[in-house]
Amino acid sequence: MSTSRKLKLGVAGLGRGFMLMLPTFRAHPGVELVAAADLRGESREQFVREFGGRAHARFEDLCDDPDVEAIYIATPHQLHAAQVIAAAARGKHLMVEKPMAITLAECASMIDASRRARKHLLVGHSHSFDAPYLHAKKLIQSGAYGRPRMIHAFNYTDFLYRPRRPEELDTAQGGGVVFSQGAHQVDIVRMLGGGKASSVSATTGAWDPSRPTEGAYTAIMKFENGAFASLTYSGFAHFDSDELVGWIGELGQQRDGSGYGAARAALQGVSSGAAEAELKGTRAYGVGPTAERSAAGHNHFGSVIASCDGADLRPLPNGVMIYDNARAWLDPLPVGAVPRAEVIDELYDAVVRGIAPLHDGEWAMATMEVCLAILESAREGREVRLEHQVEVTKQ
Repeated sequence: MSTSRKLKLGVAGLGRGFMLMLPTFRAHPGVELVAAADLRGESREQFVREFGGRAHARFEDLCDDPDVEAIYIATPHQLHAAQVIAAAARGKHLMVEKPMAITLAECASMIDASRRARKHLLVGHSHSFDAPYLHAKKLIQSGAYGRPRMIHAFNYTDFLYRPRRPEELDTAQGGGVVFSQGAHQVDIVRMLGGGKASSVSATTGAWDPSRPTEGAYTAIMKFENGAFASLTYSGFAHFDSDELVGWIGELGQQRDGSGYGAARAALQGVSSGAAEAELKGTRAYGVGPTAERSAAGHNHFGSVIASCDGADLRPLPNGVMIYDNARAWLDPLPVGAVPRAEVIDELYDAVVRGIAPLHDGEWAMATMEVCLAILESAREGREVRLEHQVEVTKQ
């Protein structure tokens, strides 16, 4: 993208979320990291060495930093609402990692705070930013293949067995796959289906007592326009759905498929929640090594098939497969030099150019409503009606 100036960005939380966005921050021409906040001294020191600027031990000091225009919040889920409200009150634009928050009341308070401050609030990275899903959205909105009728999305990973802090295994604190992974999948499906879901019926699975939270779910989501979708996710570290896309991983990296069982094996010998949290901390910025990945494809989130009147559309790491009435072909999407560039593009366009974002607070609140409905439906054994849904924009 062409940029008239750089957006001056501060970062709250230099942990795993920041590490996944780090290649984007390093390479994107529209952003400059000028400040950060983190409790770990090693992370703050590494930030200053690499980016200059200031590194604060307190989030409040980051909010008060006059050089910061916008803050990327990559802290634990339960901190998002309070931090967004505090930063907006100090005149900062916000991008907060998914999930937006863990209650609808928190989501509403975040939206209200950003509106009062007249600042933009975006939520991401979710995988609905990924180029193949955005391109599939454009194909649907073009009308060339008719209306969306049915969407099928599924993903199998080792999510539940990656090192976790105790709250990440506690549903009440935003733990489990519905909050952390459902937010990705629901975002994608809502975007392809038109945005305005009407109801959810779901079942969840929590069948490992050592990981006492939801590790899997299946949901049926209906839309006001008559479309419907099935969403399935498993984080139990058995089948890996990257196998179905040539072993291209979620981050677009080429995998060799030989690491079966590695996540579970790495937890063997971890004797306590504190020890596991310490193990996760070794993956933080400035503590562990930074792995640079060469991109074999775009970021993705498992398998998605959108069935329209005249074609099935299947987003892939290298484009979108189109299966119409007469033929099947790949509509290719070359991989750019900046991974996840779409995230910064949307933030930059909102703050610098005044272009309304797709992934704003209202959009993210609607996604969170679906995630909470999945948990409620599974708990109560009933279909849950939705009340806070919004349409997808045509940008």
